[in-house]
Amino acid sequence: MSANITLSREDIVRLTERVEGAQARAHGIPKLTDEYPAMTIADGYAVQGELRRRYLAKGHRLVGWKAGLTSKAKMVQMGVNVPSVGFLTDRMARPENSAISTADLVHPRVECEVAFVMKAELKGPGCTAQDVLAATDYVLPALEIIDSRFYGFKFDLPSVIADNSSSARFVGGGRARYPDEVDLRTLGVVLEKNGEMVANGASAAVLGHPAEAIAMLVNILAELGEILPAGSFVMSGGITEAIAVKPGDHMSARFQDLGIVSVRFVA
Repeated sequence: MSANITLSREDIVRLTERVEGAQARAHGIPKLTDEYPAMTIADGYAVQGELRRRYLAKGHRLVGWKAGLTSKAKMVQMGVNVPSVGFLTDRMARPENSAISTADLVHPRVECEVAFVMKAELKGPGCTAQDVLAATDYVLPALEIIDSRFYGFKFDLPSVIADNSSSARFVGGGRARYPDEVDLRTLGVVLEKNGEMVANGASAAVLGHPAEAIAMLVNILAELGEILPAGSFVMSGGITEAIAVKPGDHMSARFQDLGIVSVRFVA
């Protein structure tokens, strides 16, 4: 993927500082392609990689990865046609049923996902869904709080990848299950906001099977010179569209066979 990088080192550092500032101070910025219209997906990952290095240097710990834009609903909502990946750190994690502040977020939205916890490392290229299932310790239901830092929640693929695929917070909960105990392709889920259903879907919305999204993620990591380590917490992508939230909102996802995961929002 490095062969498709068009940005100079100075440009990468400059854009990383812009994204990092928007994330740290919770303010909107123009999408990066407004200034760099020729920016490629590889450029987006170069900025994301620099952002990750900065966070790790500040003491953040890499705990896993997320696949983004893996459902048709999300691709349509965001106007893109291929998925993306982003990194997860320990400082993004929140306990189940906790209160999440919206003060340090720009456009907080919630989506429900199947999360995988790995017992063995995976590497690409050529990683398959079968490889993923064999390397999975257990699966559990999760909520991801995404937060695009771009004005109006409008962006393109290189910009959103540079913004760490809109990663912000994540919550795991419910009931952990071994992957062979459930049919991961047909899991139904209902997303509720303040007790009212706002979205529903089935796990097949994620590339036909959530494990396919994890395999895709592993193969993208290979293009970036990375592997997926054992012990990683990996989110397979939103099953439904993302739902906007504000202080006072309570969000719950009810998963068939995996239980419920909930979170609430405060100022």
